Amino acid sequence: MSAVAAKPAAGGAMNPTAMGVGVVMLLILLGICYYVSPAVGFMALIGIIIGGVLIGFGTHFVPVGGAPAAMGQAPGIATGVAMLAAGAGLAGLFGGAWAAAAGEDLIVVFITGGVGGGLMMAITCMMVNFVYVFGMGIPSASGKVAKDPITGDTQAEFKSQGTEGHGLPFVSFVGGVTGGFLGGAGGTLIYVELLNLYKAALPSVMGVTAAQVMPIAVSVAGMFAVGMFLVNAVLTAYNITGTIEGPHDPKFKRWPRAIVASAVASALCGLVAILIVAM
Repeated sequence: MSAVAAKPAAGGAMNPTAMGVGVVMLLILLGICYYVSPAVGFMALIGIIIGGVLIGFGTHFVPVGGAPAAMGQAPGIATGVAMLAAGAGLAGLFGGAWAAAAGEDLIVVFITGGVGGGLMMAITCMMVNFVYVFGMGIPSASGKVAKDPITGDTQAEFKSQGTEGHGLPFVSFVGGVTGGFLGGAGGTLIYVELLNLYKAALPSVMGVTAAQVMPIAVSVAGMFAVGMFLVNAVLTAYNITGTIEGPHDPKFKRWPRAIVASAVASALCGLVAILIVAM
């Protein structure tokens, strides 16, 4: 009976050894990049790491309910962590890429990417609540807290018996928009750093003019940015392990592990993206 009653360790505790190994790996990758490309490439890698960390951290805000949410038995959006985070981030990335193509400053591009991701999540969360309230006839209620941390609304009297809650409480809605903004901004930062690197390096590598290399730089930077976004989203999904309601969920406290993992993964992928023009 003890085996049946035992609760699986969801990995909420930090592992100092693993965290230390991750930091060492990050420093080694930074050192390799500095040796290969001490100027433009190294600064691009710093931006890529920051972008990856924003994606990993932002994903913890996104309310994901998985299959239980589709049946009204858990709060959140009825899909997986990686799919939802990738959708929000890619929407932001497209917005940021448009602003970059228009020649806007980095701050404007960064904010535009964040707004794109946040807007996508706001629309998604709003439509989810429409379906829950008007389609399924159930109110939004959290199973993780007694009161909404933002509005102070009590939750227990609205939560159906035998469920973990349902719908998207206000704190989850705010968390989704926040996560979308951070993810979109992070993905945009990765794209812009790679685009600037390729615009500077590819003309000499390929022996063509800056105007001729622009379509190639945009395409390659976009592919790498999308790939790195998916890498960070999947890493965070493993850290969350299932569903999460948002910043009030106890699983949100696992974010330090995701920060280290995202930094290392982004450094490795970014180094590969830099080496194709630095070698």
